[in-house]
Amino acid sequence: MSLDPSFVGRTYPPTAPYQVGREKIREFATAIGATEPAYHDSAAARALGHPDVVAPPTFPVLITMAASQQIVDDPALGVDYSRVVHGDQRFAYTRPVVAGDELVCVNTIEEISNRGGHAFLTTRTDVTTSAGEPVVAVWSKLVVRGES
Repeated sequence: MSLDPSFVGRTYPPTAPYQVGREKIREFATAIGATEPAYHDSAAARALGHPDVVAPPTFPVLITMAASQQIVDDPALGVDYSRVVHGDQRFAYTRPVVAGDELVCVNTIEEISNRGGHAFLTTRTDVTTSAGEPVVAVWSKLVVRGES
């Protein structure tokens, strides 16, 4: 499996806005075992200076995974998703995600390398409010396994 390095720097169109819901944050926090009161209780979040419940740090993966379909589904790039293994994930926050946010994602291919018969694809997803306020940048490394 080989991916074309000329795709590095390609940016995809912004996604449709995603409305962050209070219950979605609570469900996510419960699912990952995050018990911080600000993830579940609006009053606890407000006591910390937030307008509503705060999302756990990995919450944006819900929207960035969906947004990355633009890249995976790009026929010109040719990612065979049946051969993909998740290699790495990291987040750089400007501010926390809170209930009531309306978020938009813009995907960029940052790096492509091919070695040992495998392709390595690093993407960056810039997550902003629909008004353009930066919230978080999310990097993901996907390994597209070669055929054995």
